[in-house]
Amino acid sequence: MSRPARSTADLGFFSVPEADPPAEPEVAPVTEPTPMEDVISDDVAETPPSAAPPTKETKKSQNAEPYAPTMQEIEHDEITKLAEQHWKDTTSDVPVEDTGIVEEVWKLHLDQSSFSLRKVMMLEFNQYLEKYLWPTFVPKTVKGKKKSSPAHVLSIVVMVNEKFRQRVTGVWDIFGDDTTRFSGLVTRVLKLLVSEDAGKGSNLSLQLRRFLLIFVVEMFQSLENPAVRNECMRLVTISTWSTILDKRRQRELIRHPERKALWERARAKLESTTKASAKEKMEFDRTFLSNLIKSFFRVLKSIHEVGDAPVDAIPYCERFLELMIDLEAQLPTRRHLNVLLQDHLVVPMCDVSSLAKRGRLFLDQHRDISLSMPLDWSARGTESGALFVQLLERLKHYERFEIDDFTGAALSATETTRRHYEQVRGLQKVAFVYAREELEDFALANVGNIEQREDLYAALSKVGKETLHSLCELCGLRTTDLDDEQEFGKEFLLELLVSTYEGRPSQLESINNMPLYPDEDLLFDETTVPATQQFSNTHCLAIPKLNLQFLTIHDYLLRNFTLFRLESTYEIRQDIEDVVRRLAPRCNVDLGGGQPQTKFEGWARMGALIESFQIGEVGPPKLGESKPGFVKADVSINISKFTDSVRKEWESIRPHDVLFLLTIKMEDQNRALRDVPASEDNGEGSPFRRKFGLTSVRGCEVTHVLGDDGRPVEDLASAKFPTEGQGRPRITGFRRSFRVGLDPNQFQLDMARVERKEVDVYSTFNVLVRRKPQENNFKAVLDTIRDLMQSDLVVPAWLHNVFLGYGDRGSAHYTKIPNPVRSIDFRDTFLDWEHLRESFPDKRLVTSSGDEEEQANPPYVLTFPRSSYDAMGTQNGSNDRKPDTSVATGVKRKLGDVNEPDHGDAIVVRSYKPENVGPYPEDTVKKNTVRFTPTQVEAIYAGTSLGLTLVVGPPGTGKTDVAVQIIANLYHNFPEQHTLIITHSNTALNQLFEKIAGLDIDPRHILRLGHGQEELELANAGSWGKYGRVNAFLEKRIQLLGEVDRLAQSLEIQGAHGHTCETAGYFYLYHILSRWEPYIHKVTVAASGGEDQSGATEVLIAGFPFEAYFADAPQPLFPLDASFQNLLDIAQGCWRHIKNMFDELDEIRAFELLRSSHDRSNYLLVKEAKIVAMTCTHAALKRREFVDLGFKYDNVVMEEAGQILEVETFIPLLLQNSDPDTGASRLKRVVLIGDHNQLPPVVKNMAFQRYGNMEQSLFARFVRLGVPTIQLDAQGRARSSLAELFQWKYNSELQNLPNVLQNQEYKLANPGFAFDYQAVNVVDFMDKGETEPRPHFIQNLGEAEYVVATYQYMRLLGYPAEKISILTTYNGQKELILDVLEKRCSWNPLFGNPSRVATVDKYQGQQNDYILLSLVRTKTVGHLRDVRRLIVAMSRARLGLYVFCRVALFASCHELAPVFNILTKQRPSDVLWLRNGETCADFKDREVNSTGLVPGKKAKDKGKWVPESKSVGKRTLAVQGVQQMGGHVAAMVNKHIQSLKKERANAPENADSAAGETNAPENADSAAGDSAEEMEVDE
Repeated sequence: MSRPARSTADLGFFSVPEADPPAEPEVAPVTEPTPMEDVISDDVAETPPSAAPPTKETKKSQNAEPYAPTMQEIEHDEITKLAEQHWKDTTSDVPVEDTGIVEEVWKLHLDQSSFSLRKVMMLEFNQYLEKYLWPTFVPKTVKGKKKSSPAHVLSIVVMVNEKFRQRVTGVWDIFGDDTTRFSGLVTRVLKLLVSEDAGKGSNLSLQLRRFLLIFVVEMFQSLENPAVRNECMRLVTISTWSTILDKRRQRELIRHPERKALWERARAKLESTTKASAKEKMEFDRTFLSNLIKSFFRVLKSIHEVGDAPVDAIPYCERFLELMIDLEAQLPTRRHLNVLLQDHLVVPMCDVSSLAKRGRLFLDQHRDISLSMPLDWSARGTESGALFVQLLERLKHYERFEIDDFTGAALSATETTRRHYEQVRGLQKVAFVYAREELEDFALANVGNIEQREDLYAALSKVGKETLHSLCELCGLRTTDLDDEQEFGKEFLLELLVSTYEGRPSQLESINNMPLYPDEDLLFDETTVPATQQFSNTHCLAIPKLNLQFLTIHDYLLRNFTLFRLESTYEIRQDIEDVVRRLAPRCNVDLGGGQPQTKFEGWARMGALIESFQIGEVGPPKLGESKPGFVKADVSINISKFTDSVRKEWESIRPHDVLFLLTIKMEDQNRALRDVPASEDNGEGSPFRRKFGLTSVRGCEVTHVLGDDGRPVEDLASAKFPTEGQGRPRITGFRRSFRVGLDPNQFQLDMARVERKEVDVYSTFNVLVRRKPQENNFKAVLDTIRDLMQSDLVVPAWLHNVFLGYGDRGSAHYTKIPNPVRSIDFRDTFLDWEHLRESFPDKRLVTSSGDEEEQANPPYVLTFPRSSYDAMGTQNGSNDRKPDTSVATGVKRKLGDVNEPDHGDAIVVRSYKPENVGPYPEDTVKKNTVRFTPTQVEAIYAGTSLGLTLVVGPPGTGKTDVAVQIIANLYHNFPEQHTLIITHSNTALNQLFEKIAGLDIDPRHILRLGHGQEELELANAGSWGKYGRVNAFLEKRIQLLGEVDRLAQSLEIQGAHGHTCETAGYFYLYHILSRWEPYIHKVTVAASGGEDQSGATEVLIAGFPFEAYFADAPQPLFPLDASFQNLLDIAQGCWRHIKNMFDELDEIRAFELLRSSHDRSNYLLVKEAKIVAMTCTHAALKRREFVDLGFKYDNVVMEEAGQILEVETFIPLLLQNSDPDTGASRLKRVVLIGDHNQLPPVVKNMAFQRYGNMEQSLFARFVRLGVPTIQLDAQGRARSSLAELFQWKYNSELQNLPNVLQNQEYKLANPGFAFDYQAVNVVDFMDKGETEPRPHFIQNLGEAEYVVATYQYMRLLGYPAEKISILTTYNGQKELILDVLEKRCSWNPLFGNPSRVATVDKYQGQQNDYILLSLVRTKTVGHLRDVRRLIVAMSRARLGLYVFCRVALFASCHELAPVFNILTKQRPSDVLWLRNGETCADFKDREVNSTGLVPGKKAKDKGKWVPESKSVGKRTLAVQGVQQMGGHVAAMVNKHIQSLKKERANAPENADSAAGETNAPENADSAAGDSAEEMEVDE
């Protein structure tokens, strides 16, 4: 196929569109279908013209946001018109036949445009695949129907690839249940992919074959789909071994007898097949991969080490390696494929190829900034082979991954070494028998002496080609080219033997030897860390993917480790680039000595010039290691040039903070790059490094702050102002010194370079860079992941397979867990019997007596039928897991021992009377007041049961309430168990913690770890952390010991019984228990005497031994009219109060014995706390500490699980050691609560987010895998009208709770606003829309002023400031709004600040009554195209939502159409409609639907909203823009000021008093006056 030459480097998929695409040219209609010959290229090795250097426009388009057509472009495009004519109105019930449209679209819109991304997206938006391509596709010729053309197949491939590029979900669902046609499509695709082996004499172009490869890659990444899985798995069966060497096959079949049986069955099936077509298909399937590899080898050989490569050859080779990596990285596809790849020598052939040599040369030259490079050198990287080399390294990694390919069992280091030694000994035996004369020394040598590459090469290079050829044949290695059967030369045979038998360090050793801090090479390696934040997802990268399945836990951790390290590297690079730019280095040539020097003309807040750096101490290597044990250095800076605030920031550096040491060396040769105008400088990646002479970067961790004398300083304040005569180190002047720990691995690598006579980087550092503390914990997390790789991780057996993505997806569900919890005490979950019945609408309820009509009172203990559990058959079987225990009515029992009568499928309900716990008001048990819905009850039931529970919680559905009730039920049902609570943010953790503290849970058993506890809205907020809880225990000790003394006094017992917890214990044993037991015995005997209870009552009241102690309780203690049972209950409640007091003292005794706060806090964590709450970040940072302490827990409840990174979800499951008795995990329950339809984890680099799928949370992966979920189905946050803005995302299954339909606040309108929600169009303000003062810092002054003016308007109407939040979609706009608020409102008591100003991303999980939302963008939609962000934005408001935006832009976005159709069709969007005369004070007149406005019916009012009557028109105001809103607010302020002045003037009496009372309003008047004046100025 002929195509125009490209002027930009190809990205490996579609060509990049122009920023402003030109209008479509008029094209004559095609009368005949395009023949397939136009799709075929006759010459694979066609050489394209050399690529031109990138222009300014090219750079701009490469760094621009991904192209997104607007609705206007879609509607007026030629493709849309074609769609409306031929397929827009078709339905699935009407058969569609292709009338040449496919060929027309292929030729005119795809082929001729070189598959322009714009064209492909237009076809996608017009549903070309769903409405036309697939309905008209015919896989093979049948009666009356000719099979579809190759162009038709390729069109389907292109459209499917585009859907995956846009990360559309459910792509394969388009093909429905028509598995026959889908199988035919896949077969056609596969045949086109290897068409050159079909003997037709012509080949598809490499670009089209690359598209086909991408399609196959996406198929193998979607094995969760049954139809796709069936088509993929037939290509990777053991039948593919028919193409490998017989000797290799026999050796593998002997190693695994099960494989031999599979091979025999596959061969027998082929031989028994008599139908020619079926046999042909089987032969094609078994040889497909082999033919594909042959095709790849041909393309690989066409690429030379120098010169231009054939068109699309390098991207094709990269995509092929991507496919092979994906196949090797999934166990189902790897099982038989790995042997095939090894037999076909894929890795060795790639390793010695010219493309690999080309790539290695590029990488070597690219990393050496001392070499002078042309300006377009970076752009040439896509054709350099560098990506190919790095993909090849990943393929090598997986080819030798430490796993048994057949069984899937992870191999230990010992087993891996044993297998390697067996392999080498096999080579030695062959050498001894067949080449003894030449290789006798080699054959008899110890394996450890010859396994290294150098030793193998030295030994085998001595023999000739014939001997090497024989050795390879005898060892089952291929000796001839797979394609042309020519024999390999000696050099390749030698390399083949060496690479096959050389010993490689284990993956664990590689990880342990890897520096955790990124150096300059990794920071600016654009093949793994793309330079730009934007990533169009059109080409592959040499990074791991987080898909559905993983080989082993180690593989899972390694992928996450790599991605997390690369994401951290990207963020660090951004910070370093910012600092270096601000320092403005330049080359200053010393005319006298001629030596260039680096001079810094600027300054940076986060960077300081280094005065001195010196390596202080290098520790000896640890046993068995070669790297230093530690490396310490001292670094000094001068902070005299900084302001006081910046100095304080530098002086706040503490131990464990991470700093970066930079060497910036500007050379005169950097001038060509340095003089590039800033407007033309893409400013990122390798060009930046060369421009600014950044030669080295090293990370370090602060261990001590040093004084002037070099001694460590414990406290900076005391060192700056020391007390005379203390002899402590002092800090004077502006010099600050730090002792830092360097990375021993990096230091070892650097010293090796010094030995090779390279530069010692440690003598060159001249800049020190710090980062924000909250963004600088990457090293601790990486350390934790690396620690996990060293550990013998034990994932619960019931979770292991589901976690890795294999087996039955529902195997961890509570219904399938052995020994399930059948009886659960739901305590205060149900409010009454009717609530219980509502919660189980499809179940039959019977009381323990078998009565279905009886209505018992709560609390309830429910026993679920055996039929509810699939695993009940194992309960009495061989499963030796200890049954769980439960507590009901205060009695611990094993649920396996429950002997209730069989009531069939009915739920048995047993009620009981809660225990009386004391006579004081504070003894009253706190109860739940939420009337849970049936779905919420199901979630609570599942979470309290054993196993894995996934709760999908749409906005406002009570996720937190469900989590709290699960935790409370676990606490009371299983008091011996510990529960770990994890959230993503401190805000969510505090909300959860506050609700837990409000239930019947003893505060001494609750502990919150990490920062943010001071923001708790609880009494003594700071006392809920470790040290706060210890202090609370000690204070409680004093209080309780005082109570013991009071009790002793009431009993007239002398002595210091309340001196210590120990003396109190003796007092209880000898004086309290000895009084209670005889008393309760007498009462019991008296009560059993007969029906007359008067005697027993007298004994009970008269003999009560603690009446004097309870004299301060509400009286009378024993009411005269109470029954005997009630009196007995009161007496037992008093006893429980006393007993609980001594039980609590017994628990506190440990804190009395332990003396240090550190020991006490650790004891509290490990022994005392039953509910421990922390963020996922804290868990990752402190894992090693938790494990060392022996921290134990049985349950994990995780909120915001959809926002947490995969690995940060996994780490909290492993904060403890395995059970020492069984070696198994203690974990019994994992409850994940989140919403995958809202924002995912934050990943800044789009490449890692989209290609590596790093934004996928464990929660979302489980949902995608098909793990059973419970979706909450009723929201109680927003008005029903507001809820429509996000209900559509949940298939309209999200209902409204009664409170939003019945409560008065939801029925009334918002005072001063005609509508409860509205989109408000904001035009350019001062001739400007969006602006970008710096990259990705986007602002819109018009929207900021409009939002703030609306906030002022609301405050003047009496809206509380704490009920209003201002949200925006960009940090730049948030900062601008804060600036406007500071100028207009912060200082003015009339306004003040709103509750919160935040970005939508930061506000997820929070809510407020009224939300003012600024969408900022006026040119492109930006990242709001992610519908998940839109769902969050639309679901934060309870009563009012006002969206300020360029309405036409967002309404034209295809993805946002469901929301903006509601915003623009059910409400006006051209103006903001206000209601005059309404205020918040006593507003009870107008209901929410009484807007007084209707769509205009007259011609002049068409498309507008108008008042429904003249009287309404007088009470409404249409605000046309920000200027009018500002003027309206200014008038209101002036009116308010005049009113206040008039009130003051009319109050002549009591002037002095009035003056004092009106002091505040007087200030308010002044402030309001200033505000009005400013408003008038702004107008």
